[in-house]
Amino acid sequence: MTATPAKSSPLHDQHVALGAKMADFGGWSMPIEYSGAGVVAEHAAVRERVGIFDVSHLGKALVSGLGAVDFINGTLTNDIHRIEAGSAQYTMCCADDGGVIDDLIAYRVSNDEVFLMPNAANTSGVVAALHDAAPAGITVTGQHDDYVVIAVQGPRSEAVLARVGLPTSHGYMTFVDADLDGATVRVCRTGYTGERGYELVARSSHAQALWRSLVDAVTAQDGLVCGLGARDTLRTEMGYALHGHELSPDISPVMARTGWAVGWDKPQFWGKEALLVQRREKTGPILAGLLTTGRGIPRPECTVKDAEGLLVGVVTSGTFSPTLKQGIALALLDRSVQVGSEVSVEVRGRLIAAQVVRPPFVALKTR
Repeated sequence: MTATPAKSSPLHDQHVALGAKMADFGGWSMPIEYSGAGVVAEHAAVRERVGIFDVSHLGKALVSGLGAVDFINGTLTNDIHRIEAGSAQYTMCCADDGGVIDDLIAYRVSNDEVFLMPNAANTSGVVAALHDAAPAGITVTGQHDDYVVIAVQGPRSEAVLARVGLPTSHGYMTFVDADLDGATVRVCRTGYTGERGYELVARSSHAQALWRSLVDAVTAQDGLVCGLGARDTLRTEMGYALHGHELSPDISPVMARTGWAVGWDKPQFWGKEALLVQRREKTGPILAGLLTTGRGIPRPECTVKDAEGLLVGVVTSGTFSPTLKQGIALALLDRSVQVGSEVSVEVRGRLIAAQVVRPPFVALKTR
């Protein structure tokens, strides 16, 4: 059977010209890191100055029609009625058993229009599920290839946007549509790094010009073009869940400690009854952080053992923290394991000492 070729960002040639190391990510060929810098330097640039990422692999979909907001509120977990038009909200699309089809950002444009940004590999599944459930008058349109998404993240991100003439004064988890050289750019105060930042959504036809102007502005602020390798270390330091790791069809919002993104009092949403049972019964593993005290880097699927050597969990994400200069991990652990407990992570047959902590591992600075 012939493998399906990876899709490419509208900025693919720009990445190649900048010496990017490309790899498959959710079915898309995306930059993992750039020559001359590398993941650690790119990570540090975002924490200390500013970095720019192409995240066009993220899905895009539009739910429109009379009552679109009410439809979304009855399907996705979070309560979109809690936010106003011009605001964004983290939410999840769950199956009836409470498993997570995907986690995503919902942008409330108006009562009759919601723009969704799922994960790359799950976009078709989310669009199909919503399409099949949509009542007459509600249209669900996949727009995965229609837009470029560029993230500008870090303490100097505001200066970067100001230099290219984009608005920066709106609050966290809000967005505004701006005109830039005749093109509409949706400027979202969102991100996945834990730093102050923006995600810019524009038509793919305007991708090249927008990218070049932003790269110039980032360079002027002593920032770096960054790949998805740094994006992963940044999000892990914040304890942010990644679908396929901390969330999945087998890992529910209750297990992943993302119940804060569930509108528990809403009349309905997909998976509500199953999730209410999980929350009430408090059974099954639950997500926690691990901070290594021994030498070694935890990796996904590494087992976690308690002081008596009994298996108590498994690592879902693990990496070297460039900020802390030590290994960190997110892990699903038995509920008997308390924060502050000493455990061991088995890495390539060797046990590495670690302490159970509650993420984030570094300070949150999104606002």
